[in-house]
Amino acid sequence: MLATIDRDGERWLLLVFYIYIVAVIFIEVLRRFVLDFSSIWGEETARYAFIYLVWIGAAAAVRDRAHIRIDVLLTFLPPRVRTSIILLGDILMAGLAAVIFYLSIGPFMSSIQYGSVTDGLRVLRAWVLFAIPFGFALLMLRVMQSLFYDISDLRAGRPPRPARQLFD
Repeated sequence: MLATIDRDGERWLLLVFYIYIVAVIFIEVLRRFVLDFSSIWGEETARYAFIYLVWIGAAAAVRDRAHIRIDVLLTFLPPRVRTSIILLGDILMAGLAAVIFYLSIGPFMSSIQYGSVTDGLRVLRAWVLFAIPFGFALLMLRVMQSLFYDISDLRAGRPPRPARQLFD
């Protein structure tokens, strides 16, 4: 069960958010151009779902090594040097994710403390602001897993694990 969540958790969340965004936008287009009426909740919830989609997608890309990077020069290096450079990149990414996670907690906690609400739906804004610490916590988890694999590859003298395609 945990292995399945570890392997496919982000993919399922991405699928749910993506289907939600497409469905809401489709419904809102129909409502606006066929019925001459649109809702407040449609555009706003689709925007918030997109924010979650982006940060969860970033963690999924880190897990699969599908994030944007320039690694043309790495192909010419020996496996140990290539793994060391990838390890350095993972360490820097973990540091950046930790800083962003730390900085995103403040606005989230302020929203809870003062009870700020969203403009249209009037729901607690903390639900929206939670996307950033949630996404970066997930990203840090995936970077830590990548660090573990990279260190074991470096010790064993194996080449680094290849990138996996995010979606077929």
